[in-house]
Formats: sequence, C-alpha cells, structure tokens
Amino acid sequence: MPNKTLGPNEYRAFAEFLQKQSGIVLGDNKQYLVRSRLTPLISKHQQNNITDLVKLSMSPSQHTLRNEVIEAMTTNETFWFRDVYPFELFKEQLLPELAQLNKRTRVWSAACSSGQEPYSLSMAVQEFRQRNPGKLSHSLDIVATDIDSNMLSSAQNACYDSLAMARGLSAERTRQFFEPQADGKHKVNQATRSLVSFRRLNLLDSYLLMGKFDVIFCRNVLIYFSAESKRKILRQFAAALNPGGYLMLGASESMAQLSDEFEMKRFPNGIVYRKR
Repeated sequence: MPNKTLGPNEYRAFAEFLQKQSGIVLGDNKQYLVRSRLTPLISKHQQNNITDLVKLSMSPSQHTLRNEVIEAMTTNETFWFRDVYPFELFKEQLLPELAQLNKRTRVWSAACSSGQEPYSLSMAVQEFRQRNPGKLSHSLDIVATDIDSNMLSSAQNACYDSLAMARGLSAERTRQFFEPQADGKHKVNQATRSLVSFRRLNLLDSYLLMGKFDVIFCRNVLIYFSAESKRKILRQFAAALNPGGYLMLGASESMAQLSDEFEMKRFPNGIVYRKR
C-alpha cells in the first residue's frame, strides 16, 4: 500500500507550483484534497507514493504528467442552467440587444467543464429565436474552453447520464434538445451542438488567438484564483470583449478592487458587467 501522506514542506511547494501553472489557490490544510485527487495517478505513473508523484510532476520535462495533475486538481462542478438567472438575463436582456446589431455574435463560455454551460447557452439562443421569429437571424457562435482536456472530450461527446440530466433540466427541454441513446444516456441534439465549438485554454495564458467576443461567461471560476491572477484574467477579458461587451460572473464573485474596466449593470433578473 503506497504512502499517501504529503508532508507540509512538499504541500507548500506543490501549492506554489499549482498556483504558478494554473492560478488555482489551494490555501492551507488542503492536503486531503491533493491526496484524493492525485492518488489514482500514483500507480498509473508507477510511483511509490503521493510525495514522489508530486515531485515528479514539478519536473520541467514531465509535460504530460503535469497536465494530468493540473486537470485532476481542477474543480468540475457544473449543471444545466446553473442558478437560472444568468441564462434568463442572457435570453431576455442581452440577446435582444445583440439582435439589433445585426452582425455576427460571439459568446465565450470560459472554464466550461463537461459542457453544460455552453449547451445551456445554445438552448437559450434557440428558445429566443423560436419566440422571436426573424430576430438574431445572423450567425452566432459559442466558443467553450477549459484547461482539462478530459472534460473537453466529454463535452464534445455531448452524452449525459441520468444523474447529469436530472441537474437543472426540465422535461420540456429534455424532449426538445436531447436524443435518447440505447445505453440510457441522452445526447445533445445536432442543432444545439452546432452552435458550440471547444478548445483547450489555460485562463492564465494569452487570449489573442481567441478573437473578440460580445459576451463572456466565466462563472464560479475566479474564486479559485489569487487576487493577482484575478486582475490578470479580468484585464484579458476586457481586451477580448468588443466595446460594450458583457461579462457574466458567479453570484458570489465581485470585481471590487480588481478592475475598473467594467461597470455593473443591474437588470430585473440579475447583474452583469459591461465593458466601459
């Protein structure tokens, strides 16, 4: 039985390494989280214990292992139409405004995990078009990114089990936007998938190749980053948005003392930030 104990010195070194590589802040006394997330990799990479695995992952030559460790430490909690109000605000306030521009619209779902957020946005777009014939008839693209290649593969596959389907979907949306599979899973239908494309991205890297966007969803993500990393990400989001573009954060996230490039906009169904 391998020793799964990570000592305090090794933990601090790994926490610093993880923050530098991904921006994720572990904080104190999270050895249990490291242990639970990384233990499956010990035997896979033929290491004796968690300490040896962590040390090896920090070696500059271990690119594959480093990516696997970062992916394992990423939180992937997500479900359909999470918190409801952001998607209602998107559909009721932002899409009518974007429809008036009569130009190609681009939406970015940052840290998309297993795909529920970008596909929820795609469903919202289709519902808007159904209720407003002739509006938003121009092309609309949803770009979804994540640091975890395994999550991206799952999102692109677009098949979800009964547990995932039970988290946030109404029976009506299940019927309209999914196709039952022989194995009991449900697959997102082609019309919904066609609006979404996926790519791997670390939010601490450059966004220059992403192009410009009209709306960015980055919800319940910044809470895992240091203040310095938050400032960098918000600065890059502002640069990636078209003038007047919108940024949607999580309900518990704030820009206070982090950025002056956005103004808060209050709508009846929630708050969104607009690029100044």
